Amino acid sequence: MTIQDAHKLYNEQKYEEAFVAYEKLAHEGNADAQTSLGYMYQTGQAVDKNEAKAIEWYEKAITQEQPYALFNMGLMYANSSELIAQDIEKAHELFLHAAVAGVDLAMYEVALMFEQGAGCTQNYSEAAYWYEEAAKRGHKEAFNNLGVLYKEGRGVHQNFQRAFVCFSRAAEQGLSAAQYNLGMLYDRGEGVPQDHDKALEWCRKAAFQGHAKAREIIAGLQEQGKILF
Repeated sequence: MTIQDAHKLYNEQKYEEAFVAYEKLAHEGNADAQTSLGYMYQTGQAVDKNEAKAIEWYEKAITQEQPYALFNMGLMYANSSELIAQDIEKAHELFLHAAVAGVDLAMYEVALMFEQGAGCTQNYSEAAYWYEEAAKRGHKEAFNNLGVLYKEGRGVHQNFQRAFVCFSRAAEQGLSAAQYNLGMLYDRGEGVPQDHDKALEWCRKAAFQGHAKAREIIAGLQEQGKILF
């Protein structure tokens, strides 16, 4: 049984068989299996939830620099758990290691932390770098946040055209915040020719998904009798 066979069983939702396969491979020292086994213990798939066991297997995998074990442990430190007290600095360290190893979710998390100065010194340039790396891998929230940095000129030279590209990519993937941001660019003619119809179109899409500011704008226009929703 190879790790690929075990992953296939898991993806086919044959969780009991996958658990047995992962457990055997994990005891043989396979870091990917150790990570998957830890995740199954953490989430209670085919086994009773056991955070201590999850941590034990994640830590074994981390000794081999397994990227998703680093990321999963980072989440535990970021959010705290029954056995792990919240430690934002430790979470940042683990996310950064996972990001360097190529995990797009970790790239986004570490970028967010650099932008906010959470668990690290605030650094907009580093935030922009990691948002871009995550965006290259299709992460829609990273596209949006990178767009905001370009729009506001934080950590990068202000560039409304690049902001437009970033917001467009995220908006087309259905992210309401990006749809609103894109609508505002059209409304103001920043990075794109001014077009109030397109501004309204994107604002409507964001409002339909519950975006608070977009809903306020649409409601205000309705009250003024300017549009019908």
